[in-house]
Amino acid sequence: MSGTGMSGEAGAQHARSRALAVLRVRSRALAVALVPAAVAVVLSVAVAQGRVEGPGWDTARWAVIAVALIALLIAAAVAAVVVRARPALSPTVDLAESAAPDLYRLVRDLAERLDVPPPSAIALTPDCDSWLEDRTHPAHRAAGREALSARLIRGGAEARARRASVAPVLVIGSPFMWWMRVGELRAILAPVVAGTGPSAQPDIAAARRFVRGLDAAVGVATKPGLGPVRRLALGCTGRIARVLLRGCRAHAGEMERGVAAAASERAQAVDYGVRIVAQEQVGLAYAGWDRLLTRVALPAWRMGRWPSRLDAGVVSALTELSRRDRLAEGFASRLGERPACDLLEEPGIADEAASLLAARLFHGGPAETGPDWAPVDWAAYPEEVVDRKWRTEAARLHRVLDGFGERHGARPGAPTLARVIDHLATPGDQAADRLAAGIEAEVAGEEAAIVAPAPSPEAWSFDEVPLFPLQPPRTGRELLADHVTAMVCCAAIDTGGAVPGLDWLDGPSLLVDEVRRSDLAAPVLTLIEDGDAGALRGWLAALGIRPEKPIRLV
Repeated sequence: MSGTGMSGEAGAQHARSRALAVLRVRSRALAVALVPAAVAVVLSVAVAQGRVEGPGWDTARWAVIAVALIALLIAAAVAAVVVRARPALSPTVDLAESAAPDLYRLVRDLAERLDVPPPSAIALTPDCDSWLEDRTHPAHRAAGREALSARLIRGGAEARARRASVAPVLVIGSPFMWWMRVGELRAILAPVVAGTGPSAQPDIAAARRFVRGLDAAVGVATKPGLGPVRRLALGCTGRIARVLLRGCRAHAGEMERGVAAAASERAQAVDYGVRIVAQEQVGLAYAGWDRLLTRVALPAWRMGRWPSRLDAGVVSALTELSRRDRLAEGFASRLGERPACDLLEEPGIADEAASLLAARLFHGGPAETGPDWAPVDWAAYPEEVVDRKWRTEAARLHRVLDGFGERHGARPGAPTLARVIDHLATPGDQAADRLAAGIEAEVAGEEAAIVAPAPSPEAWSFDEVPLFPLQPPRTGRELLADHVTAMVCCAAIDTGGAVPGLDWLDGPSLLVDEVRRSDLAAPVLTLIEDGDAGALRGWLAALGIRPEKPIRLV
């Protein structure tokens, strides 16, 4: 039995029966559209043969003909929108066979063992998941998609030539390629590749196309920027598509569950024991990827830099996790086995393309490298990201303080840590709230001044990026804590001999005598929340940091 509660054969039959139910919804919709035309034909024949006479019948006949024409026009419009609307396409980096011959060979061997058609192509996505995706829609072939990946992964013409194939594309999460070993990747992909069997079933394929078309039609109708006439016309077709989508949603969901059951049952014959163990690595990879994006990549993206080896960073992050967390003991020993990224001809180029795509999806960065959007490798991260981030935030903090002084006729003060501490330790002045509000306004103004990246030729071309923001907007207090911490770190570097560093799990870090200091957050929060500078002054004195000395700003 599969994990979905039905056997493989029963799952396949259940999926086909639900696919037929979806197609019956389409047939009923067509029948409803043709009923007025059929009635009009019957009345017209009856009048022509003299079976009905009188002016009343002529009026009824013309009225029915008018209704039939309107119904046929609406049906044709809905059908045209459903057929022409471009279904949602996952943002990916295409891998031509010449760029990953060993990976293609592994997938084809897996499909042969499972007795299913092999996927038509393989693509990478910056996410911890894998799936099959149908890309046979004409709009996808006409879009000239993957302008980004075609420039970075050689053999793009090969990949485009295969799109006419019926089999779906296998999309693999790029973190899996670097963290998984070859045997683990094969075991994890087995249930996914097994899904090509049900995908080739004509009724299931037709039902999926119909549902995707309806979903795309609803999306077209709600797209912003439409003129009044198009908004009215597409609004009507969108409402009809929404009704049809509601009518077949339950059947489509059951169909996909049946497909999953059939694929899971078929995949049990291949590497089942390895897959149970590999599932642990899936959860670990997801945790490491999320931590790497939010703690390490996001600060770089905000500084106009994008780490060009994110997938390789996952390995470092998870290795560090295995060193710190006893629950992860033993995972590092896997690193002696062959990694799945060895199946790629040029892993570095694939990692760079996936890293740039991740920055676009999760942060909204440009699709191309430029002067204000440059790649950064891990060796240069402390200097180009961490140090620059801290000094930028320290400069912003002092600009806000200078603004407070200007309102009272005072001259700008020296950029010292003592100035910040004295301001926040002022009793009964709500200094922290005022400073937090000032920083929040300053950050909001800087973000509003950033010019949005120009639209790029991706076929997925959603209306806005980022598609998946990593974090909600930071509050004023959170920004203030970050800026005070940055000020302390700048003072530690300039007067205490500390250096900026990179922690794979926590991001930017302060290194004193090559040891990461993780005890700064508590004294900073005490200063901000309570106005008590004692703990922070003690921390500074213990490390020999001189808060009265001016620091270097950006």
